[in-house]
Order: sequence, then structure tokens, then C-alpha cells
Amino acid sequence: MHIPDGYLSPQTCAVMGAAMLPVWATAVKKVKKTIKTRYVPLMAIGAAFSFTIMMYNIPIPDGTTAHAVGAGILSIILGPWAAAISISVALAIQALLFGDGGILAFGANCFNMAFVFPFTSYYIYRLIAGRSDITAARRWVGGLIAGYVGINLAALCAAVEFGLQPTLFHAASGAPLYCPYPLNIAVPAMAFGHLLIAGPVEAVATALVLRYIQAANPDLLTVGSTLAREEAHGYSKLWWGVGAMILLSPLGLLAQGTAWGEWGADEIKDMLGFIPAGLEHLSDSWHALMPDYSIPGLDGSLWQSATGYILTAIAGVAIIGAITYLFGKYQRRADQGKEMSN
Repeated sequence: MHIPDGYLSPQTCAVMGAAMLPVWATAVKKVKKTIKTRYVPLMAIGAAFSFTIMMYNIPIPDGTTAHAVGAGILSIILGPWAAAISISVALAIQALLFGDGGILAFGANCFNMAFVFPFTSYYIYRLIAGRSDITAARRWVGGLIAGYVGINLAALCAAVEFGLQPTLFHAASGAPLYCPYPLNIAVPAMAFGHLLIAGPVEAVATALVLRYIQAANPDLLTVGSTLAREEAHGYSKLWWGVGAMILLSPLGLLAQGTAWGEWGADEIKDMLGFIPAGLEHLSDSWHALMPDYSIPGLDGSLWQSATGYILTAIAGVAIIGAITYLFGKYQRRADQGKEMSN
């Protein structure tokens, strides 16, 4: 679902980026009001979880791959605004360092995965969970449905963004300039992988994590509400969980094929016999330091690739932790300033 550069026109990228600006601005304000400073490290865990789970590529029967996002469980624990920030941070690291998702398309990717997905999941979960007890079964059932619907709606948005390109942006000859696949191809293709494979995986992952939290640390499900405790919750086990996911991340290498809509220019040429002019021009605009989660010199054998995959996951999580630490430090100073002024 990570749209690379070249598939969307610059105009589309600008519109999607502009659409996200008020979301990010509002998210920062909301988080400062609703998430206590001591819970900011939980946002780092959430971003690290989302970053890592997206490395687990899942094979799709049509020869492509897909992945879960983790936005459902993040929105349930942190609330949709904090989830939007956490996932945006994860997507930024993926795009800048690993070339997973475009720089120009960053706004579109955030709109789909950091806005549409968490907000959809959160309100579906709230609707189903209602005022039920924090350990009630209807809560993990709500998480199950919320994760499934959320990722499919995000995929639909990406499909529409892809599918509008040939209609809106084409040469005088009619040749597409960017994504070459119209809506009648893009929507079914994205729906196939997400309705049947990625959606169920996201749903089950959301429900399992939610069920675990209900049993092991139910206070985490009150973080985003006025019921949250003043002291920090113990979530060291969650960090251990992220560590286990990092070590197992090479499982994502076993899936063959590229995710639909994430083909490189050479792959597009092999499939179509030509590269749309705009796609060719924009697809080479950014060179990631560790493309496709690989480290130069560690991309030969499967073992080397697996080692590189783990090291890049560690690097990504470490950077996410550093960014969130700085955000927490800024918020702590802001809180102290308010207390002194009062």
C-alpha cells in the first residue's frame, strides 16, 4: 500500500499533502491535551510496532504481496490522533531511509494509512465496544472488525488514487503519464489482496494484541481517556514483543513478488513494454540509503538478506525511538511551562 514516487502526479501529491497538513496540526494539539507526557513512550512502541509489522510481506495468490499496518490496534490504545502521528513517523522513516513509499507521495500514503485507517478503525471499535467492561469480549470482536474494515478502506483510497491517474493525467496520444492502471483495474486488484489476505491478517493481529492487553495490562486501554492513571503503565513487555518481531522480520523475505502498485520502473517496463513518462521521471527522484531494507554488502544470500533485514529494522526502530523521545521532551517542557505560568 506504500505508493512509490512516479505513480501519482505532482498535482495529486500536492493535494494529498495539503489534506494531511491540518490533520498533523490538529493531531499534535490533540495529543498534547489527551496523552499524558508519561505515555509518549507508548507512542514510540506503537510506531515501532507499525514499522515492523509492515515488514512482514504476505504472499497474494496473484503473485504480489501485501502487509498489515497495525493502525487498528494503535488507534484503539492511543486514540486516532496519536495513532496518526505514530504511523506518520513510521512512514517517514520507511520512505526516507528504505525507499518504502515515495517522498512526493508521502502525503498520500499518510492519508491512507495514518488518517483513513486509524480513524475508521477507532470509530468502528468504539461503536461496537460501547460502554462495555474493559475486558469484555465485544471489545476484541470490535477490534477484529475495526482492523479488517480499516485496512480495506485505506486500500480502497489508494486504489482510487492510482486509478484516477490515467484519466486525469495523460499525454496527447492518450498514453498514461503516471500510474497506467485505471479504476476498473486498480480497485479490484487492491481489493483482492486486502479483502482476502491482508484484511484477515490485520483483523486477527488486532484482535490478538487487544485480547493480550485485556488479560495482561487492561489499563493500557484507558490511556486515551480521562480514566487513565496518572502514573506510567508498565509496558516493558511490549518492547520485548517489538524485539521479537524484529528478530522474526526476515519471514517477510519469504514472500515472493512486489506489492501491487509498488513496482519499480524496470518492472513496469517488463509488464507493459514501456514506462509512463512521468513515472520514469519521478521514480528516480530519491535514493534511499538502505533501499528495500537491505544493507550494501549484505544483500547476496538469503542469510545475508535476513541479517540486513534485521539490522535495518533495528535502525528504523531506534530512529523512531529517538524522534519520539525528542517529542516527549518537548511536550514535557511545554507542560512545565504551563505549570509555572499558572
